[in-house]
Amino acid sequence: MSEAELFVVCKNCGSEVSMYVTECPYCGQRVRKRAPKLDRGEGGEPEPRRRRRPPSLPRLKRDEIPGIAPETRPYGTLVLICAALATTIVAVAGVTAYDLGALLFRPDGDWWRLVAYSFVSTTPNAPFADVGALFASLVAVGIFGSMLERRFGTATMVAIFLLGAAAGGALTVALDVYPALGANGAALALLTAWYVDDRLAARRGDDRSNDLLGVAVIAGVLALLPLANENVSWAVGVGGAAAGAVLGALIAPLRR
Repeated sequence: MSEAELFVVCKNCGSEVSMYVTECPYCGQRVRKRAPKLDRGEGGEPEPRRRRRPPSLPRLKRDEIPGIAPETRPYGTLVLICAALATTIVAVAGVTAYDLGALLFRPDGDWWRLVAYSFVSTTPNAPFADVGALFASLVAVGIFGSMLERRFGTATMVAIFLLGAAAGGALTVALDVYPALGANGAALALLTAWYVDDRLAARRGDDRSNDLLGVAVIAGVLALLPLANENVSWAVGVGGAAAGAVLGALIAPLRR
């Protein structure tokens, strides 16, 4: 709008008055019937914003609490523990430890024993002598196996158990350290894998505030089992712990 159009001349007194008034402020003469509409711009009034529909959450699963992730049961860990207990019952019934897969001497082609020995924890001659080693190993498997399984899945946890047992069995055969019975090597593999993942997470700034003192106590008990039981090989523990440390570093980036 030009500057000339901002004023009109009152016909009664000849004064210039604003075009947006209907009466002359000087003489009171009516200059127009109604004030012109204000120019609100060429675009007109903006369209009202459409309210976005809030995102909807899926239906809660069975036994799921709102706001809390559903608890997953460590079925793989339970299967490993039950398999070790079942093998112990079979051994108590009279089946020899060698027939069950114990590493009593060089396998000579029976390489399946490099894993099978971890499920054999006792002998028919002294069925209750190895209860302490069996209890300590399976408790460690239950604790660290379940935590790894919840974080990385059943397949990863079982793979760490079996690879840790195989690494311990291979080191026992390489160093001729016999006999070798029990899951202490596999348990140490699970423990060290969990520990390495926990420490790498802390380096990334994800401090999970875990009780590392309790972890150290369990690791010490597993490492000292060969001193308390001659059927437990120290080489199995060393090999399992080393394999678990490597596997823990490999799986750490998979879940953050």
